[in-house]
Amino acid sequence: MATYITIVGDEQRKTAARPKFQSIMDCLRKELQQCKEPLVPFERFVNEPLNNALDQQLDYINFQYNTYNFSVMRYPFLIGTAMKSGLLRMDCKVRQRLERGHIFHVGNIMYIAPYLKIQVRRDNIIQDTLTRLEIAAGDDPHSLQKQLFVEFEGEQGVDEGGVQKEFFQILIERLFNADFGMFVWDEETRLFWFNSVSFENEAHFSLIGMLLGLALYNNVILDIQFPMVVYRKLMGLEGIFDDLEESHPTVFSSLKQMLEYSGDDFVDVFDCTFCIGYEDVFGSALSYDLVPEGRTVQVTKDNRQEYVDRYTDFLLNTMISVQFEAFKKGFQTVTQRSNLTEWFHPDELELLVCGRKDLDFDAMEGSAEYDGYTKESPTIVNFWKTVHAFTEEQKRLLLQFCTGSDRVPLGGLKQLRFGIVRNGTDSNRLPTAHTCFNTLLLPQYKDAESLRERLLKAISHAKGFGMV
Repeated sequence: MATYITIVGDEQRKTAARPKFQSIMDCLRKELQQCKEPLVPFERFVNEPLNNALDQQLDYINFQYNTYNFSVMRYPFLIGTAMKSGLLRMDCKVRQRLERGHIFHVGNIMYIAPYLKIQVRRDNIIQDTLTRLEIAAGDDPHSLQKQLFVEFEGEQGVDEGGVQKEFFQILIERLFNADFGMFVWDEETRLFWFNSVSFENEAHFSLIGMLLGLALYNNVILDIQFPMVVYRKLMGLEGIFDDLEESHPTVFSSLKQMLEYSGDDFVDVFDCTFCIGYEDVFGSALSYDLVPEGRTVQVTKDNRQEYVDRYTDFLLNTMISVQFEAFKKGFQTVTQRSNLTEWFHPDELELLVCGRKDLDFDAMEGSAEYDGYTKESPTIVNFWKTVHAFTEEQKRLLLQFCTGSDRVPLGGLKQLRFGIVRNGTDSNRLPTAHTCFNTLLLPQYKDAESLRERLLKAISHAKGFGMV
């Protein structure tokens, strides 16, 4: 750090030294990205005092516009994931405003919508979305970086954030549905994988990639269960043997046993060739030669490493190349001008897309705000007692009801800015919510049992938007 301070303090030395330092960083970053589990965890490099003192807005200006001023964003290994997420959101908002500014500048000549507005029908949401995004990407790919507004045809909801959350949720549920056939659900891993023999065309896989990018740009968390290798591949890496442990654990165990076997009867024990067999989702038997005429090439102790490498490459890369490349292309169509690959590791990208998995409702309670109530109000006391006694599934339903998503933001529930507003006196009315503002409208029920009964009914039967 002392050397770097000297460099930025001396204009002449700074200009001369930067290319060399940057090339070193490029080399280091390449190795860091390729390493699935580094010997020194990434977190050890994060400078917490620097993160706490960082002026995000000033640092962003220096990063984007003042080339020779110091910016921590040029050295992302020093920044924590939550801080980088905040800087990414700032970058997205700036780009969205620039798009609007450009549009207003040419507005005297022709009208161009300052937002990416999508109107869809619930019963045809996939085709409506695909058509609208294909038109937008074809006319101007940068339009996908505009702020998104969603409207469900025939419904009254005004999109202040909540409508688009439901939009993403419905799309993801339908596109990942087993009946749609694009992805395969593994009961062992509880994860999805690409269906290499899907009947759906590449445009639908591209659509899912665009949805991931749009969700990032609009700060929406998605309920997507992918193994980490998918995010590694989105960052430009190839799937490797260690990735199989999460994505294909049974295959990983068998191949690992093969690599570690030391007996002289290897051929007799394993008795396999460079032709592998597998089944498609319909149970039909298929085969693939890992090398030319692979069914005639015996796997031995001498060539087993090549066999494992080729088998891994087939499962994680070759077998799904058509589907994944379309998916990646859609993702990059939206994110191509962002700094995702420079700032984030694959596991951090997963957090950005899916959020955290822990449900810390104590933190949510500690940061909650009230209107018409105080934290000592009997209704509020009964509410939190009820919520803390919920099962995890019921807590996720409540989170979905109040925020439009059952996923936890990167900074945890304490950063959710959750609010409870008094909505009249005791009655048979159910609680309602403004998902755009993470706000629960809660009547002042007479006792804890009434509150619990009506709250459970509300969160279990919530769907669609209407006037509240």
